[in-house]
Amino acid sequence: MFRALAKARAALGPREAGLAQNMAPHRLPVPPPEALRKPLSIPDRLLLGPGPSNLAPRVLEAGGLQMIGHMSKEMSQIMEEIKQGIQYVFQTRNRITLAVSGSGHCALEVALFNLLEPGDSFLVGVNGIWGQRAVDIGERLGARVHPMIKDPGGHYTLQEVEEGLAQHKPVLLFLTHGESSSGVMQPLDGYGDLCHRYQCLLLVDSVASLGGAPIYMDHQGIDVLYSGSQKILNSPPGTALISFSDKAKQKFDARKTKPFSFLMDLQWLANLWGCDGKPRMYHHTTPVIGLYSLRESLALIVERGLEESWQLHREATAYLHGRLQELGLQLFVRDPAIRLPTVTTVAVPAGYDWRDIVSYIVDHFGIEITGGLGPSVGKVLRIGLLGCNATRENVDRVTEALKEALQHCSRNKL
Repeated sequence: MFRALAKARAALGPREAGLAQNMAPHRLPVPPPEALRKPLSIPDRLLLGPGPSNLAPRVLEAGGLQMIGHMSKEMSQIMEEIKQGIQYVFQTRNRITLAVSGSGHCALEVALFNLLEPGDSFLVGVNGIWGQRAVDIGERLGARVHPMIKDPGGHYTLQEVEEGLAQHKPVLLFLTHGESSSGVMQPLDGYGDLCHRYQCLLLVDSVASLGGAPIYMDHQGIDVLYSGSQKILNSPPGTALISFSDKAKQKFDARKTKPFSFLMDLQWLANLWGCDGKPRMYHHTTPVIGLYSLRESLALIVERGLEESWQLHREATAYLHGRLQELGLQLFVRDPAIRLPTVTTVAVPAGYDWRDIVSYIVDHFGIEITGGLGPSVGKVLRIGLLGCNATRENVDRVTEALKEALQHCSRNKL
């Protein structure tokens, strides 16, 4: 065999001989993984944590459709319909409205990378993990970050925010509308007008609240609003919704430096999504299948109607609160007026380890709930009723599972 190979090489030119040598068989040092010889197996679970949520059937079907080119005219039409859907759920007429190729964290970075420059004053409401993340990103950008820190379960009054605006003179204020780590819903009425009186922009995280609680971007004077696909929209993780007001766009246009990230540069993103009135240019390859799913999830909420979706979550969560209190459990957020109607936090009962409760429920009932996150770790259990999962039947299932888990985990500690 080797003699034949040598003769063949001799018959080839130097370049062809080199290619033949490179193609000669070598033993692969890394064998093929045996696990990948088996078909993918996914457990059948009811996702009643703070997200992601179970996919709606129509969204699931969209994920099985064939690819098309990300710059094709058909994809441009899908993106246009997504923009219109985002404008509806945000209740905005902003031209700069689009979907980001990434999770809610990416949308937060798009907002901060484009609105903050080194040395800018940035005021952040930190009453849970999402405020903590905003602080972290702002510091990485070189902004002068001023956290307003509250214990989990707290929210911000207009007076507190005005004191921060007067003291720090920020260019941007960050508030979380639905703080999923603590179960708090931050009031928003009046905060936009207050910010604008102090020449400050208002940035709001609605990842855990959009579609489950009222939000009116234009009417409430919100300058940048973002959310995620994987919560109330019942779509796969990996796309995020964001919109910029004209005031926010003016702040971007007045930048003295380019944004730190090319991928998240608003000028490029606005063009890719047809927001600037110019021919679309290639910027990055968008997650085509994810955008199919996002389009269908927005279509479902359009068909249902925002008001009906808000009412659905209010009623299902009120029923959940009653069932939890029947079990003798204490809701973590004491004030009913600021309880998030999508993610409920329950104080971990004395003497229990939250991990034992969560593990028992998923192992015996196939239901996922979670513990706390960030500053609420070890303090709460979190139960999410998101989108199509917000039903009385699911409330009954999870509370019955929780009742048995509490009995079992209690016996184990005797």
